[in-house]
Amino acid sequence: MNTAILTPASKLRNFRLRPSSIPITSDLNPYHILWRYQVLEPDGEIVTYWNHVFLVTSLISLFLDPLYFYLPSVGGPACITNDTTLGIYVTFFRTVSDLFYLLHMLMKFRTAFVAPSSRGLGRGELVMDPHTIAMRYLKSNFIIDLAATLPLPQIVIWLVIPATKKDRADQANNTLALFVLIQYVPRLFLIFPLNRRIVKNTGVVAKTAWAGAAYNLLLYMLASHVLGASWYLLSMGRQHACWKAECAKETAAGISFCLPSFLDCKSLELEDRQYWMNATRVVSNCDARGDSQFKFGMFADAFTNDVASSKFVEKYLYCLWWGLKNLSSYAQNLNTSIYIGETTFCIVISIGGLILFSQLIGNMQTYLQSMTVRLEEWRVRRRDTEEWMRHRQLPPDLQERVHRFMQYKWLATRGVHEESILKWLPQDQRREIQRHLCLGLVRRVPFFAQMDDQLLDAICERLTSSLSTEGTYIFREDDPVNEMLFIIRGQLESSTTNGGRSGFFNSTTLRPGDFCGEELLTWALMPSPSINLPSSTRTVRSLCEVEAFALTAEDLKFVASQFKRLHNKKLQHAFRYYSQQWRTWGTCYLQDSWRRYQKRKLAKELARQESYNYMLIPGQEYNLCDELADGISASGRDENSLTDNPNNFQHLGTTMLASKFAKNTRGVAHNVRVAKPAAPTLDMPLLVKPDEPDFSVGFEDV
Repeated sequence: MNTAILTPASKLRNFRLRPSSIPITSDLNPYHILWRYQVLEPDGEIVTYWNHVFLVTSLISLFLDPLYFYLPSVGGPACITNDTTLGIYVTFFRTVSDLFYLLHMLMKFRTAFVAPSSRGLGRGELVMDPHTIAMRYLKSNFIIDLAATLPLPQIVIWLVIPATKKDRADQANNTLALFVLIQYVPRLFLIFPLNRRIVKNTGVVAKTAWAGAAYNLLLYMLASHVLGASWYLLSMGRQHACWKAECAKETAAGISFCLPSFLDCKSLELEDRQYWMNATRVVSNCDARGDSQFKFGMFADAFTNDVASSKFVEKYLYCLWWGLKNLSSYAQNLNTSIYIGETTFCIVISIGGLILFSQLIGNMQTYLQSMTVRLEEWRVRRRDTEEWMRHRQLPPDLQERVHRFMQYKWLATRGVHEESILKWLPQDQRREIQRHLCLGLVRRVPFFAQMDDQLLDAICERLTSSLSTEGTYIFREDDPVNEMLFIIRGQLESSTTNGGRSGFFNSTTLRPGDFCGEELLTWALMPSPSINLPSSTRTVRSLCEVEAFALTAEDLKFVASQFKRLHNKKLQHAFRYYSQQWRTWGTCYLQDSWRRYQKRKLAKELARQESYNYMLIPGQEYNLCDELADGISASGRDENSLTDNPNNFQHLGTTMLASKFAKNTRGVAHNVRVAKPAAPTLDMPLLVKPDEPDFSVGFEDV
């Protein structure tokens, strides 16, 4: 269930530990009722979507907090000021991000959880009682979420610091940095459980490889941003420490009277400070460009490059570059002093850079490599195949055919094994996917067009893709047929010699919509098919690159046994019409009938011509051919008729001679039909009629 659960009050009362003190009346606000009785599933669409939104908001808030470190800047000679305009902008966006943290806390009060006692089997049972959910949240993560939600930097910078009597820039910066760092820790730790929760519900944080790489790069940039901002704030602290130390020395030596308030730019217009500036050497002794005795160490770049007195954009980009450079190089290029804080900061940079680079950049590299992992696998497979073919010394033409097939398969599938993807899906989803992929193409096959949707679904569920390159022999004559192919694209050549019959050759071209291997369908439709697969009556070779669907012997046998609608006359006629085996037999049968007709006609014509040579009488025409064609024998005539007719008596010798010729002609023809030839090589067997599939099931025609 991916939506919010709206449960009536009567059902929720059974789960509560105590009855509700607020009665349900019609006067209540509908939104109040909706919120009061709404409980969200932890893996529902609303919670999942909110987790992604809150993750983005948390990253933005983590980016905003270090911007407070850029508020102090060098505003004049030996003084520090705060950028009020930048503080207003950062405070506004920080307040907006705090509202998302507050909303996240409210949603946790209404998000169900899985009871620990029910996790033994399955996903467990959800606890939907709002009171139980609230008590569990208050005892677990409420304190951390509250610490991350409180607007501590806004309170400090706009309320606490102005209310103090000693409002100096150095104290304001130290106090603000302290509160920002204190609150930054719980906000940072909220990212990790949130990330795990998203992975648990959706499997991944980013759906694409580019998004995953960008996410890890963003985290690395965020760490560099925090590092650069911290370096800038520490640089301002070192500069202020130098000024303060020189002021203390001059005051102790009696050279000039230096007050700590002189280091704040608010005192630039004071006469005492102007007098002090004319007499002091604080500026020259704390100049990082000169020969100052104060060791700035790794913070000298902030003053030699005028970063501390630059505009915000220039300042921010330089600090970000500094953080990226030193985080990637593990602080190897830094020149540090013996100041403990400085060396500690370098140690943190080295350890953090090593961890972040190995984790985040490693994850980013993994995401990017996942985009080309299949291409690399294909390259390795192709290289291994080439080495194996060279080791086995295969012929060059065979190697070329193997290369063409590998290239064609890569272009068609991009290295994706479809069967492995569909295997772990539920059966109904596999059926829907196969129907979407195959049904439109299967309906193009005329033999399948006669079937109903249920039978087509069963066939589509068992169809597999088959690819063939040019010149591939799919079937060879007299070899077992293990699958039935239905052509989708390309052309095949189907030929037969009728089992090696001398002088016999039949060839045809199969195009999209045709099928081959129909002997397997005849075998599957038999009442009790044999264990041995049928033999192919034709040789099938691809003329170009061919894409087809294959139906194996076991799948075809299952479909034929489970779906009796396969046994009907329409399918019988479609099978005979589109089967190349039946077409060849029908063609040869018509050819043989026509030739026998021509032979009989020629024999009749020869008999007629022979009879003319014996039966032509001057002055009278007598045609004996009709008597020969009707099978009337001259020896069966009545003797009286011969004696009564003087013309017949005169030509009695001619009649007897013609009768003997006809009798001999019929005898020779009979002997030719029944006698066996002397030599076996002269045997010319007729083309055998194909086996008839068993369409005799007692179902009505569809």
